[in-house]
Amino acid sequence: MENVAANETVGYGLKVKEAEERLRHVVNHTPLTYNNNLSRKYHCRVFLKREDLQIVRSYKLRGAYNMISNLPAEQLEKGVVCASAGNHAQGFAYSCRKLNISGVVFMPIITPNQKVSQTKMFGDSNVEIKLVGDTFDDCAVAAREYTEAKGMTFIPPFDHARIIEGQATVAQEILEDLSDIDYVFAPVGGGGLAAGVGAYFKANAPHTKVIGVEPEGAPSMTAALKAGHPVKLENIESFVDGAAVKRVGDLPFEICREVLHEVHLVNEGKVCSTILQLYNEDAIVVEPAGALSIAVLDDYADLIKGKTIVCIVSGSNNDIDRMQEIKERSLQYEGLKHYFLIRFAQRPGALKEFVNHVLGPTDDITRFEYMQKHNKETAPALVGIELQHNKDYAVLIANMEKFHINYTPLDKNDNVFGYLV
Repeated sequence: MENVAANETVGYGLKVKEAEERLRHVVNHTPLTYNNNLSRKYHCRVFLKREDLQIVRSYKLRGAYNMISNLPAEQLEKGVVCASAGNHAQGFAYSCRKLNISGVVFMPIITPNQKVSQTKMFGDSNVEIKLVGDTFDDCAVAAREYTEAKGMTFIPPFDHARIIEGQATVAQEILEDLSDIDYVFAPVGGGGLAAGVGAYFKANAPHTKVIGVEPEGAPSMTAALKAGHPVKLENIESFVDGAAVKRVGDLPFEICREVLHEVHLVNEGKVCSTILQLYNEDAIVVEPAGALSIAVLDDYADLIKGKTIVCIVSGSNNDIDRMQEIKERSLQYEGLKHYFLIRFAQRPGALKEFVNHVLGPTDDITRFEYMQKHNKETAPALVGIELQHNKDYAVLIANMEKFHINYTPLDKNDNVFGYLV
């Protein structure tokens, strides 16, 4: 393929060429693969930048190693500290072992076990892991305090020029492999990857539109762009853990607002459907954050038709124990799984009538739990129903009305749903 001539100056204090030289014998130049299924679906040329195939199964190694290896010897001797939801921790740990230095990793308590064990494996005896707080932001505060108390050096996951320029080598590799790209879709958490990729493309292929993609439940970059500065969100949905931060970095924000064409939000349920689709159709295993750049394509279907696009698959550190939750969220998003609180009449045959007359021939009860009796006439039950087609929901509701079923739909956004389901 015809390559563009690399512009070594990308601005913002980023030295991408130097980062590439540091990383050349450390990271993999990951594949940029043409995806036939997605290309056919969206009537365009879809290429996947497979950072899920990186040594630590995410792009985070690039920034972590670039910053740590650039530290002076006296700082390396004292050791380094990081706070991470998982992927930065693994890149950090691998870097510590590679450079044979001591490191301490702070991770949220909710971090999937798979990411914790992988971090231990990559760091071996060079790293110590501390599980603190319920979110990345909580453990980051603890990590900063520990760093200062111990006189060590903090390695941030996104808010530093050396981190951002390391992530920018993802874009450098893309342009080495492919030119004339119309759109690049990049996940956004703290903003390091999007900033690095956006800055590199602005300098080397300014016609390419770089789109940042955030989960709906953690729209920190969207909020920052709206406010004109980084803001701390009060509450976030932590499901897309690799992109769930309450506040984007200051430097990533300054860069992103200049180099990103726009930032788009994607529903967590859509992310789950995309994870399952990639696994079933392409045998590609991705984590929630890694699916963001593909999950967004439905919303850009008209704009990307006939175009050449690249989706950055940022990582594949997905805990197998999460698959049931991923399937559940996907079914709810697709309108195929619904929960109700149903008050069955306390008489023989009431449940049988519900199954025979209210449920359709392909409807399936996947959960049934009697709650505490409300009164002598009725007994409430939590009922989960899975449909074969989302259009069957209207038929189900019509049948409940027809047979005078006393029911209450449980909305997944209500506190009652979280308590009962």
